Amino acid sequence: MRALTRTVAAVLIVAGAACPATAETCSDSAGGIGVARIVEIDASTGPLYGDMSKYTREDSFLGPKEVVLTFDDGPIPHITKSILDTLDKFCTKATFFSVGRMAIAYPAMVKEVMARGHTLGSHTWSHPFNLKRSAIERSRDEIERGFAAVAMAAGQPIAPFFRFPGLSDSDPMLAHLQTRGVAAFTVDVVSNDSYIGDPKRLTERTIKQVEARNGGIILFHDIKASTAKALPEFLTQLKERGFKVVHMRSKATFTPLTEFDAALKPMLAQAQKSAADTKHNLMPFYGTIGPEKSGREASKRENLTADKAVRDTASIDKPAPEAAPAPVVAELSAADQPPVTQLAPVARARQSEAASSTRNANGTRSRKDRVVETDATGPRERGSQSRVRRHRQLQPASFFN
Repeated sequence: MRALTRTVAAVLIVAGAACPATAETCSDSAGGIGVARIVEIDASTGPLYGDMSKYTREDSFLGPKEVVLTFDDGPIPHITKSILDTLDKFCTKATFFSVGRMAIAYPAMVKEVMARGHTLGSHTWSHPFNLKRSAIERSRDEIERGFAAVAMAAGQPIAPFFRFPGLSDSDPMLAHLQTRGVAAFTVDVVSNDSYIGDPKRLTERTIKQVEARNGGIILFHDIKASTAKALPEFLTQLKERGFKVVHMRSKATFTPLTEFDAALKPMLAQAQKSAADTKHNLMPFYGTIGPEKSGREASKRENLTADKAVRDTASIDKPAPEAAPAPVVAELSAADQPPVTQLAPVARARQSEAASSTRNANGTRSRKDRVVETDATGPRERGSQSRVRRHRQLQPASFFN
């Protein structure tokens, strides 16, 4: 049973502009879903939020009919920009968990995410598929290098917010995040946009999942064309069904380690030099399917190889590279500002690598270990790795990517 979270929460009204977008769009209250509330999180104690984890986590900060929009794995310029434009149109905000390699490849888009008032966190350096099975030294490198890369690409401090690729967390890694003052976020609703290429079906499925939970933290990917195409209808239906968007932000910013600067600066300089090139600097290599055109048969989608996914991505209609216009911040009166809930969770006891290790001398896992199987309905515990392998084979690969 989940332990009760002890939080210090205070609700207050802030005076800053909370909904950056075009003034014309934000003034059209009939068209946007807006931001109902801001949750400001003190990440210094390393809290864990969201339902899909076997580890001790905080109680949800969301009320009935409240959702948080999150996007992983990007940026991909033409897809991320489309998502940003839609969020502006609906005058709402999201949290982006960017992969370090992608952020370094497309720094202008990372800057635009922050310029439009969204929250930016990290999603490791290279998106390893099963981080919890890696040596803790490699896991720490992935986490720290990812934060350093995203912050360097942004050109400013980012939030101490992190999401494990495939939600593959572990107590030693959570303990490390705790020492670094980083909040980890799992999810409540998995859109499966890495597995569903049809925008209509993606919208229908995700809305159904949101309604079944009566809200929650929603997982999308800003490398999927189907997500960008589905998002306007998805937000429209959220509003029609009475759901409200809650925006997460951090109380303090993250301080990356400087030991990665020497390796990252030349990469960033090269990306900036080639920014005007029409070719992609980098394509994501993870996921079952790439961001493809909608309307393909399911069998074709499910059998796409990684190389084919990259070719499909390159074929998506997209505008020629151009300087992104600076977003116009809507001037809102004090009465229009959403309330802010401040969370200060207490520190949790996390096991170090030595305390949590239960492997045999030959490196294999004990059959007595409890391994969590997680699918879109939540975590379940089983007693053997073979069951986990069988279970994973039945799940959409998007959940593990």
